[in-house]
Amino acid sequence: MPATRRAAVLGSPIAHSLSPVLHRAAYAELGLEGWTYDRFEVDEQALPGFFETLGSEWAGLSLTMPLKRAVIPLLDSVSDTAASVDAVNTVVLGEDGRRTGDNTDIPGMVAALREHGIDKVETAAVLGAGATASSALAALARICPGEIVVHVRSEARAAEMRQWAERLDVTVRIAAWDDAEQALHAPLVVNTTPAGVTDFLARAVPERPAALFDVLYDPWPTVLAARWSAYGGAVVGGLDLLVHQAVLQVEQMTGRSPAPLEAMRRAGELALAAR
Repeated sequence: MPATRRAAVLGSPIAHSLSPVLHRAAYAELGLEGWTYDRFEVDEQALPGFFETLGSEWAGLSLTMPLKRAVIPLLDSVSDTAASVDAVNTVVLGEDGRRTGDNTDIPGMVAALREHGIDKVETAAVLGAGATASSALAALARICPGEIVVHVRSEARAAEMRQWAERLDVTVRIAAWDDAEQALHAPLVVNTTPAGVTDFLARAVPERPAALFDVLYDPWPTVLAARWSAYGGAVVGGLDLLVHQAVLQVEQMTGRSPAPLEAMRRAGELALAAR
């Protein structure tokens, strides 16, 4: 029997996570016998105790909300990418006991866009101003040299986005949520809001829309993405992001590259279709 190696996704709530489906599909495709990937319901208070239980068989952890910031004090080092947004979604556990944090959401966003032929845009618009929006700004910093218009629903969120813009050295203009329809005319629109929030915008999709990146994957398609696609615009979905960031996690945790992107995508599509 091969030696057991363990990995898992942590968060709260966690039952909805597709990460086990994606990572297990990768292990099967790569022939990694003895590798397991589970999910654990863990909140900020329980996180330090969970880390204390980790033995040498553990290779890595995926982190979702609300743990991406809470995990940082528990790590030995954090990558520049993760530090740029104060968010870690990947922990690699070394055989020497070192805990290294990274953020694969940001390069995952860039890879998902590039897969759809979006390598560079002159300007962009972001809907929402939560944690995902800061990662979106970091991703856009790599492909968008011009202005990024961020539509927010509160002044507190606006202040946060201004701070992220300064930190990430991107040009951001804050706009009111009431004017969100204007965002739909941008060369690239990134929707980072929860399910249902942008449904009202579907009626305002222009006749010839450019590109939409909607970070949701369940339910899919969103009302906005469905209308966008019907009008012939390019649509990048949350599953694209999830798969690309998971590919990078698998490569870091297993040391095997390249991870099987298509096998992981198929597994994710089948799991969503079964819901």
